[in-house]
Amino acid sequence: MRADGRKNDELRKINFIKNYTKNAPGSVLAEFGDTKVIVCANFEDAIPKWMDKDSASGWLTAEYSLLPSSTATRCQRERTKVSGRTQEIQRLIGRSLRACLDLTKIKGKTFIIDADVIQADGGTRTASICAGFVALKIMIDKLMKEKIIPQNPIIEPIGAISAGIVNNEVMVDLCYSEDSSAQVDSNIILTQSGKIIDFQTTAEGAPFEKEQMDKIYMLAKNSIDKIIKMY
Repeated sequence: MRADGRKNDELRKINFIKNYTKNAPGSVLAEFGDTKVIVCANFEDAIPKWMDKDSASGWLTAEYSLLPSSTATRCQRERTKVSGRTQEIQRLIGRSLRACLDLTKIKGKTFIIDADVIQADGGTRTASICAGFVALKIMIDKLMKEKIIPQNPIIEPIGAISAGIVNNEVMVDLCYSEDSSAQVDSNIILTQSGKIIDFQTTAEGAPFEKEQMDKIYMLAKNSIDKIIKMY
């Protein structure tokens, strides 16, 4: 039994409050236990300067931030320089969401996902990815209804969850106290059909067995199936 009473394969209470903000075409407040993230989806009728102006593809990019009082000790706003951690998470969110899109169906457009963590208790990057997909789908539905894009570019839904080995036990959806003491730390992003987008698994100390990695995948897959049904 875990500190909060959950079983090893049990998710925290998850909630998606859609259309949470007024101005963004797609928005959601995602709650994974005490982790709370606001994600907004916007678009521009332009592609990045580094892309060929005649490209048949559009693009999706992401930004991520921890708000100052989201953590137990106030963190600084990243006004002029983005930390390595933030860069890594932004890239993870961006490439995860690009993996679920046919970018040729948004030719000439850039989708922008903004994830702002208002309260952090572990799993902020995976919560941001799940919320990012929800906000993205809300925006795409509106763009199709308004005939701004002709076709649905979503190939299939994606989901993400944290997992790891804590006290020699494999468990999913780690809160901060579990994550900070984990022997193995994982972030898993999968498509609805079970294809792997990203499988970040790191031993924080002693190496771990392949059988444990297989169990991490299976618990994550079962959890992501449940999360996608909540969308």
